Amino acid sequence: MNLDNYVSQGGEQKVYLKDGSSVLKLNDAIYYATWIDYLHNLLLNNLFFPDTAYQLLGFYKDHETIYAVVEQPFVKATEKTDLSLVKSFLKNNGFRNSKNHDYINEDLGIILEDLHDENVLTQNGMLYFIDTVFYITSEQKQYPL
Repeated sequence: MNLDNYVSQGGEQKVYLKDGSSVLKLNDAIYYATWIDYLHNLLLNNLFFPDTAYQLLGFYKDHETIYAVVEQPFVKATEKTDLSLVKSFLKNNGFRNSKNHDYINEDLGIILEDLHDENVLTQNGMLYFIDTVFYITSEQKQYPL
Protein backbone atom coordinates (compact mmCIF):
# COMPACT_ATOMS: atom_id res chain seq x y z
CA MET A 1 0.00 0.00 0.00
CA ASN A 2 1.36 3.41 -0.99
CA LEU A 3 1.19 5.79 1.97
CA ASP A 4 2.88 8.67 0.13
CA ASN A 5 -0.35 10.35 -1.02
CA TYR A 6 -1.57 11.47 2.41
CA VAL A 7 -4.60 13.80 2.22
CA SER A 8 -5.93 14.30 5.75
CA GLN A 9 -6.66 12.74 9.11
CA GLY A 10 -9.67 12.78 11.39
CA GLY A 11 -10.19 11.42 14.87
CA GLU A 12 -10.57 7.85 13.67
CA GLN A 13 -8.90 7.56 10.28
CA LYS A 14 -6.15 8.57 7.90
CA VAL A 15 -7.01 9.35 4.28
CA TYR A 16 -4.77 8.77 1.24
CA LEU A 17 -5.46 9.59 -2.40
CA LYS A 18 -5.30 6.35 -4.37
CA ASP A 19 -5.91 7.87 -7.79
CA GLY A 20 -8.21 10.48 -9.30
CA SER A 21 -11.31 8.42 -8.55
CA SER A 22 -10.83 6.89 -5.10
CA VAL A 23 -9.25 7.27 -1.69
CA LEU A 24 -7.90 4.75 0.79
CA LYS A 25 -8.85 5.15 4.43
CA LEU A 26 -7.11 3.54 7.38
CA ASN A 27 -9.53 3.32 10.29
CA ASP A 28 -8.61 2.04 13.74
CA ALA A 29 -12.29 1.68 14.82
CA ILE A 30 -11.67 3.89 17.85
CA TYR A 31 -15.27 5.19 17.68
CA TYR A 32 -16.65 1.65 18.06
CA ALA A 33 -16.81 -0.80 20.94
CA THR A 34 -15.90 -3.72 18.67
CA TRP A 35 -14.72 -4.38 15.11
CA ILE A 36 -18.17 -5.87 14.43
CA ASP A 37 -19.69 -2.46 15.21
CA TYR A 38 -17.28 -0.86 12.73
CA LEU A 39 -18.16 -3.44 10.06
CA HIS A 40 -21.87 -2.74 10.69
CA ASN A 41 -21.04 0.94 10.05
CA LEU A 42 -19.52 0.05 6.66
CA LEU A 43 -22.53 -2.04 5.69
CA LEU A 44 -25.01 0.64 6.74
CA ASN A 45 -23.07 3.32 4.86
CA ASN A 46 -23.12 1.16 1.73
CA LEU A 47 -26.85 0.53 2.11
CA PHE A 48 -27.85 4.16 2.68
CA PHE A 49 -25.19 5.89 0.56
CA PRO A 50 -24.15 3.64 -2.35
CA ASP A 51 -22.51 6.57 -4.17
CA THR A 52 -19.84 6.59 -1.46
CA ALA A 53 -19.76 2.86 -0.72
CA TYR A 54 -16.76 1.44 1.08
CA GLN A 55 -14.87 -1.60 -0.15
CA LEU A 56 -13.01 -3.39 2.65
CA LEU A 57 -9.57 -4.29 1.25
CA GLY A 58 -8.08 -5.81 4.38
CA PHE A 59 -6.20 -4.81 7.51
CA TYR A 60 -2.90 -3.04 8.14
CA LYS A 61 -0.75 -3.02 11.26
CA ASP A 62 1.37 0.02 12.10
CA HIS A 63 3.35 -0.41 15.30
CA GLU A 64 0.76 -1.81 17.70
CA THR A 65 -2.33 -0.39 15.97
CA ILE A 66 -4.53 -2.40 13.61
CA TYR A 67 -6.35 -0.47 10.88
CA ALA A 68 -9.09 -1.54 8.51
CA VAL A 69 -8.16 -0.49 4.98
CA VAL A 70 -11.14 0.64 2.93
CA GLU A 71 -11.43 2.16 -0.51
CA GLN A 72 -14.07 4.79 -1.23
CA PRO A 73 -14.92 6.90 -4.27
CA PHE A 74 -13.18 10.28 -4.22
CA VAL A 75 -15.57 13.23 -4.00
CA LYS A 76 -14.34 16.75 -4.71
CA ALA A 77 -16.62 19.41 -3.25
CA THR A 78 -17.72 22.07 -5.71
CA GLU A 79 -19.57 24.16 -3.14
CA LYS A 80 -20.01 24.55 0.61
CA THR A 81 -22.45 22.07 2.13
CA ASP A 82 -25.70 23.57 3.41
CA LEU A 83 -26.36 21.62 6.61
CA SER A 84 -30.06 22.51 6.47
CA LEU A 85 -30.23 20.43 3.27
CA VAL A 86 -28.55 17.52 5.08
CA LYS A 87 -31.13 17.81 7.86
CA SER A 88 -34.01 17.94 5.39
CA PHE A 89 -32.68 14.99 3.37
CA LEU A 90 -32.31 12.84 6.47
CA LYS A 91 -35.72 13.88 7.81
CA ASN A 92 -37.29 12.79 4.51
CA ASN A 93 -35.59 9.42 5.00
CA GLY A 94 -36.86 8.79 8.53
CA PHE A 95 -34.06 10.31 10.59
CA ARG A 96 -34.65 12.85 13.35
CA ASN A 97 -31.98 15.36 14.35
CA SER A 98 -31.12 14.40 17.93
CA LYS A 99 -28.45 17.04 18.59
CA ASN A 100 -25.91 19.10 16.65
CA HIS A 101 -24.92 16.93 13.66
CA ASP A 102 -26.32 13.65 14.99
CA TYR A 103 -29.45 11.81 13.83
CA ILE A 104 -31.53 8.82 14.86
CA ASN A 105 -34.04 6.60 13.13
CA GLU A 106 -36.04 4.99 15.94
CA ASP A 107 -37.97 2.68 13.60
CA LEU A 108 -34.75 1.14 12.27
CA GLY A 109 -32.80 1.42 15.53
CA ILE A 110 -29.98 3.35 13.85
CA ILE A 111 -27.96 6.34 15.01
CA LEU A 112 -26.04 8.39 12.43
CA GLU A 113 -23.51 10.83 13.85
CA ASP A 114 -20.93 13.48 12.98
CA LEU A 115 -22.57 14.82 9.81
CA HIS A 116 -20.88 18.20 9.70
CA ASP A 117 -19.79 19.96 6.51
CA GLU A 118 -16.46 18.09 6.28
CA ASN A 119 -18.18 14.69 6.39
CA VAL A 120 -20.97 15.54 3.96
CA LEU A 121 -19.69 17.16 0.78
CA THR A 122 -21.64 18.87 -1.97
CA GLN A 123 -20.66 18.26 -5.56
CA ASN A 124 -22.71 19.88 -8.31
CA GLY A 125 -25.69 20.30 -5.98
CA MET A 126 -25.67 16.67 -4.75
CA LEU A 127 -24.92 15.60 -1.17
CA TYR A 128 -22.22 12.95 -0.67
CA PHE A 129 -21.86 11.33 2.75
CA ILE A 130 -18.15 10.49 2.85
CA ASP A 131 -17.48 9.89 6.53
CA THR A 132 -20.46 8.33 8.28
CA VAL A 133 -20.58 7.05 11.83
CA PHE A 134 -23.48 4.60 12.16
CA TYR A 135 -24.46 2.75 15.32
CA ILE A 136 -27.13 0.15 15.85
CA THR A 137 -29.10 0.91 19.01
CA SER A 138 -30.09 -1.72 21.54
CA GLU A 139 -33.71 -0.61 21.14
CA GLN A 140 -33.99 -1.66 17.51
CA LYS A 141 -37.36 -3.08 16.55
CA GLN A 142 -37.63 -6.62 15.32
CA TYR A 143 -39.45 -7.09 12.02
CA PRO A 144 -40.75 -10.51 10.99
CA LEU A 145 -39.30 -11.93 7.78
